[in-house]
Amino acid sequence: MNVALHVCPHGLVLSAQSSFLPIWVKGYLGRSGMRGRDKQGLWPRDNAMFDSFTAETLARMQFAFTVSFHIIFPAFSIGLASYLAVLNALWLRTGRQTYLTLFNYWKKIFAVAFGMGVVSGIVMSYQFGTNWSVFSDKTGPVLGPLMAYEVLSAFFLEAGFLGIMLFGRKRVGDKLHMFATAMVAFGTLMSATWILSVNSWMQTPAGYSINELGQFVPEDWFKIVFNPSFPYRLVHMVLAAYLTTALVVGATGALHLMRDSADKPARKMFSMAMWMLVVVAPMQIFMGDLHGLNTLEHQPAKVMAMEGHYDSHPDGAPLILFGIPNPDEKRIDYAIEIPKLSSLILKHDLNAPLDGLDTIPLEDQPPVEIVFWSFRVMVGLGFAMLGLGAWSLLWRIRGRLYDGIWLHRASFVMGPMGFVAVLAGWVTTEVGRQPFTVYGLLRTSDSLAPVDAPAVAASLIAFIVVYFFVFGAGTFYLLRMMNMPAATPHLGLKDGPIRTAGISQPKTQDLAKKEPSDV
Repeated sequence: MNVALHVCPHGLVLSAQSSFLPIWVKGYLGRSGMRGRDKQGLWPRDNAMFDSFTAETLARMQFAFTVSFHIIFPAFSIGLASYLAVLNALWLRTGRQTYLTLFNYWKKIFAVAFGMGVVSGIVMSYQFGTNWSVFSDKTGPVLGPLMAYEVLSAFFLEAGFLGIMLFGRKRVGDKLHMFATAMVAFGTLMSATWILSVNSWMQTPAGYSINELGQFVPEDWFKIVFNPSFPYRLVHMVLAAYLTTALVVGATGALHLMRDSADKPARKMFSMAMWMLVVVAPMQIFMGDLHGLNTLEHQPAKVMAMEGHYDSHPDGAPLILFGIPNPDEKRIDYAIEIPKLSSLILKHDLNAPLDGLDTIPLEDQPPVEIVFWSFRVMVGLGFAMLGLGAWSLLWRIRGRLYDGIWLHRASFVMGPMGFVAVLAGWVTTEVGRQPFTVYGLLRTSDSLAPVDAPAVAASLIAFIVVYFFVFGAGTFYLLRMMNMPAATPHLGLKDGPIRTAGISQPKTQDLAKKEPSDV
């Protein structure tokens, strides 16, 4: 799947000089330095919505908006593809109809999510040339081949086998159909692997040299692909995708169990989702700790912002649970702290010294206010997932997994929290890397294309409008499908002539005999 996670995107850019634009649009898009009205006097430029933003800020806003929409769908479909492979394998192994019913139920949802992920990913790739052409020029020799490998291997793999998985069971047989399903799941993981390698290189660049033109050129592809943060980021993101899918599947199962506790497919999907939380949530917390230690080694300023450490602590740093960052005074107001715990977590020593942002030049510091809160949202939701998994395990032991109404309500509420945690995690990662696009080597301000702010503002407005209509409709359709129970009987077409064709429709039972796998 086209999991173009977090590199650099943008899309349509309109110019104030475009001949096809109405006069009032030209006036709105005119250069912000021009005051008063346009030549026709139809549009007061002082009222422009984005006058106070620079082109760089608008380009970053556009990237953040498009990538936030995009990551929702890969985070879901990566885990859902693996879930489909497991369901298909269990049906082939056991012959239990419930597994086949769930496979057919979730494959339709996967198809829609996959399509929306592809569309949103394609839009992002155009932003390399429109808003970040300098970044593309300088990093292209390194990052270009990696992104091409993602298309040639992962995307082609998924595209080649997706149709067989969705429609081909009757034509190719169960074994080949199972192989196709496994290849789709493998393709989603391969896609995530290549894109996360790209992003990780931007965080911890390795295996490169810089030529006389200021371009990064490859010296060691192994070091480029397997850069220092890549293994940790890959595992952390894949586990996050599995947790996100488990929460959605669990919420769907909980919804239908609250309606009918005897619903067999709902019982099975809820049980499998809760097992996934029990197993994966502790793994994710452990992996997050390792990822944090790696980040401390290679990007210490990011960890300082995450922890809210404006000042250095020579005798052990406290863990700040909550507080309000005060960037003007360089402190955390109303801080709730646990003494020395941050040193214990990050250095495994209560009295270990920890540097603060006072050791980092001001121009190289990330925005603490954003990173501080996004990190706490991510961690808080991670422990909430752990708690939900533990709760489900306790109720399973007591034999109340399928009739614990408060557990079902909690699972339903937690349904979208995986997406929130993924977004919060990526905000922490990307904003914490600022003010660089390639950490420590290429600044964001030096990566921007020579575009005017009004042009970027116009495309940003267009994206906002189109995305809310298109992806709003797609998300509504996904939720509608999840609202339907998996065991809904197939209603065949009524017997009788089809007026436009003048032929009779086969009886419902004949349809059931021919396509049992689609029931």
